[in-house]
Amino acid sequence: MNYISNLTENRLAWSLLFLSTLVLEAYALFSQHAMDLQPCIMCIYQRTAIFGIMFACIPVLITNNLLTRLLAFTLWGVSAIWGGLIAFEHYDIQTAANPFFATCEIVPNFPFWLPLHEWLPNIFAATGDCGNIDWQFMDMSMPQWMMVVFAIYSVIWLVVLLSRLAVKRAL
Repeated sequence: MNYISNLTENRLAWSLLFLSTLVLEAYALFSQHAMDLQPCIMCIYQRTAIFGIMFACIPVLITNNLLTRLLAFTLWGVSAIWGGLIAFEHYDIQTAANPFFATCEIVPNFPFWLPLHEWLPNIFAATGDCGNIDWQFMDMSMPQWMMVVFAIYSVIWLVVLLSRLAVKRAL
């Protein structure tokens, strides 16, 4: 239990988390630009959640202290859970019985002070349709795989959180 609890203090663990998100983002950009799979608004939100987990790691990798770990851990949890909910909603849109009523926005709903789709359109502009299933691997679509990915990130986050609480309680 102590080993799992102490992972938040280990730069290697944060580096592996960062690396895993970097690989996912690289594949997303490869899918978009090399395979010509156009991301929809839900894909962009899921991409943003992965970036949230990635950017959560950076403060700890620069300065590993209690404040940066708390910030990183909170952003990781919020991004992983939010991304999972978005991926589930995306899957729900793709499998709707009546696709006429299952639509998504066209323009990302980023805060006015952070228009990522305008600043970095090659990464955050939504050009696809949420209902299209253009890619599958092992009979699972991209949102289904992203539900798995976000579930893994969320479960790891929850296990580490619970182990931290258990160790603190035991002291």
